[in-house]
Amino acid sequence: MRSHTLLSLVLIGSLSACTATSPNNDQASQLDQEHQIAEQILVSCEQSKEQAEDHFDCESAQSGIIPITHPVEPVEVAVEVPKEIVEAAAEVEMKDLWQRVRSQLRFSFEDNKRIAAQRNWYLKHPSYMKRVALRAKPFLHLIVEKIEQQNVPMELALLPIVESAFDPFAYSHGRAAGMWQFIPSTGKRFGMKQTWWYDGRRDVLASTQGAIDYLNYLVEMFDGNWLHALAAYNSGEGRVQRAIRKNKKVGKPSDFWNLDLPKETRAYVPKLLALADILANGDKYSFDWPVIENVPLTEEVMVGSQIDLALAADMAGLTVKELHALNPGYNRWATDPNGPHHLLLPIDKVENFTDKLAKTDKSERLNWVRHKVKSGDSLLKLAKQYHTTPDIISQVNELKSNVIIAGEHLIVPVALKSLDSYSLSQEQRLVKTQSEKSGSHKLNHTVKSGDTFWDLSREYKVNLRQLAKWNGMAPTDTLRPGKTLVIWVNQVTKGQNDDAVMRSLTYTVRNGDSLARIAGKFNVKVSDLQKWNQSKLKKYLQPGQKLKIFVDVTRT
Repeated sequence: MRSHTLLSLVLIGSLSACTATSPNNDQASQLDQEHQIAEQILVSCEQSKEQAEDHFDCESAQSGIIPITHPVEPVEVAVEVPKEIVEAAAEVEMKDLWQRVRSQLRFSFEDNKRIAAQRNWYLKHPSYMKRVALRAKPFLHLIVEKIEQQNVPMELALLPIVESAFDPFAYSHGRAAGMWQFIPSTGKRFGMKQTWWYDGRRDVLASTQGAIDYLNYLVEMFDGNWLHALAAYNSGEGRVQRAIRKNKKVGKPSDFWNLDLPKETRAYVPKLLALADILANGDKYSFDWPVIENVPLTEEVMVGSQIDLALAADMAGLTVKELHALNPGYNRWATDPNGPHHLLLPIDKVENFTDKLAKTDKSERLNWVRHKVKSGDSLLKLAKQYHTTPDIISQVNELKSNVIIAGEHLIVPVALKSLDSYSLSQEQRLVKTQSEKSGSHKLNHTVKSGDTFWDLSREYKVNLRQLAKWNGMAPTDTLRPGKTLVIWVNQVTKGQNDDAVMRSLTYTVRNGDSLARIAGKFNVKVSDLQKWNQSKLKKYLQPGQKLKIFVDVTRT
């Protein structure tokens, strides 16, 4: 095991060099960084098992990988399948979508210890597959049909399980995102647009097509060898090519099983093969895949212009959260003004939505304010104020330069509802993440030049991955000076306590007190009071009873 200092120096060096890597080596560079962070997590595991976020973190780190982070709980959208689709499905022999996948599996392989190890893990965790099925349900039919249309192996329909557990909001090291886990550069190479408004890596339709295109590119590169292609998808084509050349040079077999590859990649391909084996031989392993009906549940609708997601949700008869869960590629409160102009909707909502959309002029699909320019205003300042971009304000007002003059009026598009209504937007996901209580005291740290997550984790004596997760980031992310980080600790120094944003206190119940009254007094939720005092609370509060309360001093 390398020393802490060396690990930190190596990480900094890797991050500095990352921008200089070629597209072919991006995955390899990122995987190297993950291995370094995994070693750092292992340090935490060895120091104290209680410091690690959970046991799974330690297990994953031992394999050289950082566990996938799921910042959003699965959102289940109720769908009523139209009668004509149900009737058509009745004619189909395969009622279960997993059965449809099973009937088209192509890969043949000999069982081995590496496959068996992964298979045993999945067989021991049926609850994991239930969560996977819940996330997959709205999207799997679309993915299966796209795979059939493009005549690639149906095993690829199982790859999002390995990559992200079918979570389009998932991220690993911060640069890999979405159901198919694309880093920014590879995403762009294969057609996934990434802007302030939109990230195609999380768009299920765009990323699925990109994944198929990338895998087709890789399998052609490796002369039709799908195991090599899958290994390259995980660790980079350059790394796999070098491993093949190395084996050939010394007269060793160059099949996947004999290549010298990173630990993660050595486990990655067996994971997919293990899933395919379990699906193909469900009876043999007594494993029941959660049923997903073999009918389309969602449909892509072309909108033709930018639209506020709250308005679109209202037109479709959905909550904003439900709409955003089906369209996770949109980062903000509206779709990207420059496209794509599509929405994925429950199939039973499409007709009503398209009818209402046709009656709504493009100019009415956004909410607008008329802003009188004041002294000191700038396009950047206004963009931050109204949660848009300077380019949009400039474009809408046909400005010839970035100079705006006090006294003039500008038209600015704004969100129809309050920003917290768009709970799955990038901003609100971060707000929620940073607000989730993970200790007795919440501290704010302003990033200084040279700060790294590793250094800060040692300074505040907190777990490395937890620190990154509290801030909606990942351990390999570069910290920008001036950025405010949230840090949760259970014990603080005197100086830290004075600066703490969240502090604990003991409240003595008085005559006439109720949970609602106490919650209102300290600006906290009744549900939080109940959670903090589960063992103490009975049917009625008693005068003199002691309650623990965590108070955000910025809100009192």
